[in-house]
Amino acid sequence: MAIELDNSFTVPGPPDQAWDVLLDVERIAPCMPGASVTSVVDDEVEGQVKVKLGPLSLTYKGKAKFTEKDEASHTIAIEASGKETRGAGTASANVQAVLKAGDTADSTLVSIHTSLNVTGRPAQFGRSLLPEVSGKLIAQFASNLEALISADGVAQTTAGTATDTAVATGTETTTGGETADAVSDAAGTADGSSVAAAPVTVAPAVPAIKQEESLNAFTFVVIPILKRVLPVAAAGAAIAIVVRRLTRKKSS
Repeated sequence: MAIELDNSFTVPGPPDQAWDVLLDVERIAPCMPGASVTSVVDDEVEGQVKVKLGPLSLTYKGKAKFTEKDEASHTIAIEASGKETRGAGTASANVQAVLKAGDTADSTLVSIHTSLNVTGRPAQFGRSLLPEVSGKLIAQFASNLEALISADGVAQTTAGTATDTAVATGTETTTGGETADAVSDAAGTADGSSVAAAPVTVAPAVPAIKQEESLNAFTFVVIPILKRVLPVAAAGAAIAIVVRRLTRKKSS
C-alpha cells in the first residue's frame, strides 16, 4: 500500500542550529519511539524500529541513506527501506524535509513530506489511519527533540557561567572537575604562600531523553478508532431510546 504523508513541527532555535541537530542521527534517534541506530557510515544509517499493537510485536531492520543535504536551502532528502525480522512485511520511504524560520523569533519550522509504501500486517491499518498515526508519532518525536534542544541550551548556559566565574576568580576547571589556582601555578606570593582556589561549579550532565523501548501503536491506532466509534455508538443509542419511547406512547 502506497501513501503520501505531510507533517510538520516546530523546534526552538534558528534553522542553522536545528540543521546541525537533525543531521546528528545517532543523537536524535532516541527521540523517536522504538527507534535505534546500530551503525552510521558516511551518509548511510542502519537501525531498527520496534512496534507493538496489543499482543502483536513487530521489529523492522533496515537502512536509510541521505540522498541530499543542501545546507544553503536547509533541505534534506532520505531514502529508507526495511523488512520485518520475523515476517514478510516490508516498508520503504522517500522523505524530504525542509527547514525554515518559524513564526516566532528563534524557532524553526520543519516540514516533512513522505512517500511511504508498506506491505504485510501494518497495511491493514488502512489509508485513513496511517496519516493519523504518523502525525501523532511526529508530534511525539518533536516533543522529545524540543526537550533535547532545550536541555542543550541550559547546559551551554550553565557551562558558560562556570567559565566566566573561573576567569573572574583566576581559576580553571579541569576535565575531572578539579580546580587549580592559575595565579599560584604561575608564581607564589611574596611570602611564599599560595592563593586559595575558589570552587567552580561544573555544569551537570544533560539528562538523556527517555527512550521508549517500542512504539506502542495501540495508543495511535486503537484509541483514535474508539474516539470515532464511541460518538457514533452513543448517537445511535440515543436515537434508539427516542424511537422506543415514541413507539410506547403510540401503543398506549
